[in-house]
Amino acid sequence: MTATAATARDGHGDDVRTGRGPAGQESPYTLSHLDALESEAVHIFREVAGEFERPVILFSGGKDSIVMLHLALKAFAPAPVPFTLLHVDTGHNFPEVLDYRDRTVARHGLRLLVASVQEYIDRGALRERPDGTRNPLQTVPLTEAIQQQRFDAVFGGGRRDEEKARAKERVFSLRDEFSQWDPRRQRPELWQLYNGRHAPGEHVRVFPLSNWTELDVWQYIARESIELPEIYFAHERDVFLRSGMWLTAGDWGGAKDGEPIEKRLVRYRTVGDMSCTGAVDSDATTLDAVIAEIAASRLTERGATRADDKLSEAAMEDRKREGYF
Repeated sequence: MTATAATARDGHGDDVRTGRGPAGQESPYTLSHLDALESEAVHIFREVAGEFERPVILFSGGKDSIVMLHLALKAFAPAPVPFTLLHVDTGHNFPEVLDYRDRTVARHGLRLLVASVQEYIDRGALRERPDGTRNPLQTVPLTEAIQQQRFDAVFGGGRRDEEKARAKERVFSLRDEFSQWDPRRQRPELWQLYNGRHAPGEHVRVFPLSNWTELDVWQYIARESIELPEIYFAHERDVFLRSGMWLTAGDWGGAKDGEPIEKRLVRYRTVGDMSCTGAVDSDATTLDAVIAEIAASRLTERGATRADDKLSEAAMEDRKREGYF
């Protein structure tokens, strides 16, 4: 039963969406909100498998890509996932996340391609930024990997609740031959009907988690007992304060004069480049504690902890127009 079916009425006029039958009895056909979201995502994976020739899943080892891979495994079980994984490695990733990525790939026997920002810097195709962050430098390795491998559908873990530019995206988002996004070319997606048509050289970005929230993701992780990198839970870490965020020193650089390093109990809500992803003070060491913390938060995960989204009001949209996810 699909999520669409769950919003219809049955042959007796009972409201299946609310799960109420005669005399207010619960309907046995009702889907929970997590079941409905899972059903929608599985449907999207299968639609892509049927419509496209060379799909790929972006997999960083962050929680959204982990949930996305979990859904792909469900969508095609007992067969293996019929898609390659792609990771754009900035060279400034958290070691714990890279370890998790490699363990997951080995456990499921998946094929992983890695596009390295460091390789582009070494050959002069990219230059380091003055602020040290490499997150915006991912665009060129990503778009060139898509073109070289001729991927025609690229799965990403973006959600509409994360950031206002991502809220504009459709589930199927067309990119031109230069991997650029034009919001004026968005297509209607009524009744879960997705249009994957594209010209040679174009591709479609696909977002199975579009309608999920951060809280949905964590509740689903708890329900499915999905393993995560340990940095998503509270742990002691050496950090320093910059622009209102607790950053971790590493190979990318670290604290400057006047930025003392402190050992604090922190966790990460989102995971990206170490130079632009901030930790939050937290004592949440369990899934239940994390879920309670997120339910009480009034800030989105990116708004609270991603410096690259604070460069300008349209920082994310500008990057998306250039080919970024």
